[in-house]
Amino acid sequence: MGGRQRFIDEDQKRELLQRMEAGENVSKLADEVGISRQRLYEWRDHLRLHGDLKSRRRGRPARSTAGLDGAAQLQNSVDLPTPQEKALTKARRRIRELEQKVGQQQLDLDFFREALRHFEEDQRRSSAPGETGSSKSSKR
Repeated sequence: MGGRQRFIDEDQKRELLQRMEAGENVSKLADEVGISRQRLYEWRDHLRLHGDLKSRRRGRPARSTAGLDGAAQLQNSVDLPTPQEKALTKARRRIRELEQKVGQQQLDLDFFREALRHFEEDQRRSSAPGETGSSKSSKR
C-alpha cells in the first residue's frame, strides 16, 4: 500500500476485525491498511470490553471554558484503565516475553540441528571405505 491511512472509521474497523476473526493473517491485514498489528488487537479488545470502536482522542484535551476547577477538569480529561485493561496489558506483556523465549529456543534448536548434521556428515565421511582421517583433514 502506498500511503498510510490516518483515519479508519468504525465500519472499516469492524470489517477488519471480522476478517481477523475469520482467520486472515493479522500482519497482512495491518500492512494492507497501514497500521500496526497491535492496533488491530487493541481494537478487538476495546470492542470486547466496551462494545464499540469509538476512537478516543489522543493528545492534550481541549480547554474548557466551563466553570470547572483544575482538579475536576483533570479528572475528566484522564482516562484511567479499568482492571480488565490492566490485566489484558499484563497478559500481552507476558505473551510477548514468552514469544521471545520461544523464538530464542527455536534459534538454539536450529543451531544444534545444524551442528548435528555437520557432525553426522563428518562421521559418514570418516567411516567411508578407503578414506583416512588424514585425507579428511586435508580437504578442509
